Amino acid sequence: MHNTSRILLPLDTDTADKALALAAKLQGEVAGFKVGLELINSAGFDVFDKLSNLDNPNIFYDCKYHDIPNTVAGAARAAGRRGLWMFNIHASGGSAMLKAAVAGAEEGASAAGHKKPLVIAVTVLTSIDQPTLTEIGVIGRTVEAQVIALAKLAQDAGCDGVVASAHEIEAIRKACGPDFKLVIPGIRPAGSDIGDQKRVMTPAEAVAAGADYLVIGRPITGAADPVAVASQINVETIA
Repeated sequence: MHNTSRILLPLDTDTADKALALAAKLQGEVAGFKVGLELINSAGFDVFDKLSNLDNPNIFYDCKYHDIPNTVAGAARAAGRRGLWMFNIHASGGSAMLKAAVAGAEEGASAAGHKKPLVIAVTVLTSIDQPTLTEIGVIGRTVEAQVIALAKLAQDAGCDGVVASAHEIEAIRKACGPDFKLVIPGIRPAGSDIGDQKRVMTPAEAVAAGADYLVIGRPITGAADPVAVASQINVETIA
């Protein structure tokens, strides 16, 4: 892993071999790898063991747990036993669910002799804008206000940080302080296609605003020279 990179690279592939090849190629330019639902459902949980054979990989399991507290506690214990670096849950699951995830992660990691994974709460997906927020029933509250409310809920429940749009970084920092981890998706280098993201920012802008980690996938993985693109982003974002 790159010691000062802020990039979390999504391994959004449909086979373990493709994911491992991508990870091997870029491990020297990123802070960690995001393993999401596409890869897990295609390759199975053995992919975690295969990735662990790389050079000290930081694995972020993008599972977005959202269920009753007891179910989430069990899933979090399992994640803790795997020795993962980070996993996420939906803040909208409520305080009891968030607390259950944090406790479960600690229990699982302790039982297996691992360090507790970072538990990061998803606030509002970066694909959601104001009309979509209203569509799903959040009435009379802006996207930013919803993000801040969920971030504070997550912090009070013991979560280590949140996933949020770059446009809410400064507001979250003000509400939750400097030590709360901010994982920021929807990052697009200048000139990149924004795809299905609606609230985006460049890597340099996001870091200047206070982001800890940047989830950057397609602009890197879809490039003719992914290593060069990741390297350039590191140059732009490392103080």
